[in-house]
Amino acid sequence: MLTINNLTYRIQGRELFEDASVVLPTGSKTGFVGKNGTGKTTLFHLIQGHISLDSGSFDLNKKARIGAVAQEAPAGNESVLDVVLAADKERTALLAEAETAEDPNRISDIYTRLADIDAYSAEARASSILKGLGFEQDRQNSPTHELSGGWRMRVALAGVLFSQPDLLLLDEPTNYLDLEGTLWLEKYLATYPYTVFMISHDRDLLNKSVNSIIHLEHRKLTFYKGNYDTFETTRRMQMELNNKGRDKALDQVAHLQKFVDRFKAKASKAKQAQSRMKMIEKLRPPAAMFDEYAAPFTFQQPKAEAATPMLSLDGVSAGYGDKTILRNINMRIDPEDRIALIGVNGNGKSTFAKLLAGDIEPMGGTLRKGKKLEIAHFAQHQMDKLKPEWTPFEHVVDLMPTESEARRRSRLSQMGLTKSRMDTKAKNLSGGERARLLMGLITFSGPGMMILDEPTNHLDIDSRDALVHALNDYEGAVLIISHDRHLIEATCDTLWIAENGGIRELDEDLDSYQRSITSTKEGKGGGGGNKGAAKLSKQEAAAKRAEVAPIKSKIKDAETKIARLKSEIGKVDAQLEDPKIYNGPADKMIALGKDKARFTSELESQEEQWLALSAELEEAEKA
Repeated sequence: MLTINNLTYRIQGRELFEDASVVLPTGSKTGFVGKNGTGKTTLFHLIQGHISLDSGSFDLNKKARIGAVAQEAPAGNESVLDVVLAADKERTALLAEAETAEDPNRISDIYTRLADIDAYSAEARASSILKGLGFEQDRQNSPTHELSGGWRMRVALAGVLFSQPDLLLLDEPTNYLDLEGTLWLEKYLATYPYTVFMISHDRDLLNKSVNSIIHLEHRKLTFYKGNYDTFETTRRMQMELNNKGRDKALDQVAHLQKFVDRFKAKASKAKQAQSRMKMIEKLRPPAAMFDEYAAPFTFQQPKAEAATPMLSLDGVSAGYGDKTILRNINMRIDPEDRIALIGVNGNGKSTFAKLLAGDIEPMGGTLRKGKKLEIAHFAQHQMDKLKPEWTPFEHVVDLMPTESEARRRSRLSQMGLTKSRMDTKAKNLSGGERARLLMGLITFSGPGMMILDEPTNHLDIDSRDALVHALNDYEGAVLIISHDRHLIEATCDTLWIAENGGIRELDEDLDSYQRSITSTKEGKGGGGGNKGAAKLSKQEAAAKRAEVAPIKSKIKDAETKIARLKSEIGKVDAQLEDPKIYNGPADKMIALGKDKARFTSELESQEEQWLALSAELEEAEKA
């Protein structure tokens, strides 16, 4: 479908691609991954011809249609459905021509082509896509100018999906979707009839919708078969084999060099020494492979001991102006609660977050907060609180007026900002860097609770993993609104759902909820069934989940520790693989060796614990 040949491209003197080549097979569903800021979106612009490459070429079938989500979302008087239908330009043009054509042969050709492209089922297909993305029938017929920016982006996404281009380019398509929309898109892409090339940092989407991965790293493009988990495993194995080969080559070089150093001055051994010197020149050890650095998140622990409950809501209603969004909420949040709030967009999730954070007042009922409770609220609109002309350092100076520069920069470092980015204006930071800065600022004084509304939208996969670790280390309460299932499953143990104007606890796990969404969308109704038996079954399932929940929690904790220890071992190995370390003080090398031994021992212990817990869980689920 697409061949990229020796692509080189620079932006403001920085090289994003250097002789990068890769082949995207026809019909493949390919995820495009790499660190934020490495050039993924830029490559999409290059493919579409929006910008010119410095050198190299693209080979693409001249008749192939390339489709991408429009940069500007529609906001006119046309209905949502009409905007999506108009995205198929060939159909629109043929229908327009059919109204004025007079030549019988041309009229025949037009209607034959309309039949070939299945034009007469277009409205049903467009409506089905819109429904999958959360548009009910009444909203499909409403004008696009009535929609918020996020919903208009869904219309733009629906349009490109409906037009079915030969090469579909998607750049973080789930950023404006809720969990339900993400699940629908996941299935849609997996069965899309043409080629998909998709930038995404959503592990679940990449695991269930794609069959290959292109990885952008060190200005090169590498193709891998399989989903994201397969890519991660394959790449890890490649790194291990490469680094073992490097170690072996370095050992051989060292052995040959000893001979040269010992005998190069002896005339009788001069030829052998020269021969070994040539062998050393030919033995070029491969460059060490290692993961690109992923800055950690560090959240300040709660500064005050929280009351129980931290928050309680009794008959609370909330909304804006005269419009009530949520009614009769009766919930409580205790210290150390880990809650994921899910539900279709438009059902009040963000309204509930603003209510708890104090951004809006209750319209009725009683909301009680602990006297010393401080809540940190992260949401996309909160980005506006950053001063665009200020650098991150200036933001921190405002919070640490009497501290030294070293301490201020230390706090910025804890947020995951590099030294150069500390002095970059906020308006020039990437989305991920602004998200890190905002999270660091809102948690600066050690809040007792964090409310995170779609915190991962601008984060790459490694940064998302770092966020998971930080949240699991944080000792306060957490409420997360997210379509990122990996984040929810790795950090939360309670599900709340916003629906029908209320908030309630969901008596099922995320997998069960996903299955219920799928079955509802695939067909409602169907048989009366035994409601009593169904209710009993739900109660039994709930009891079973309650029984195994502590074991699952321990397993997640062990998995987090295993990942951390593997990361630490990887960092130590990277230092030990650097030949320079062997020319320095022996103390540092000895210390690294001890660190590796300690981490390895802890890893073995955690892996044994994980195996034991997994066996315990299996037995409990069988019972």
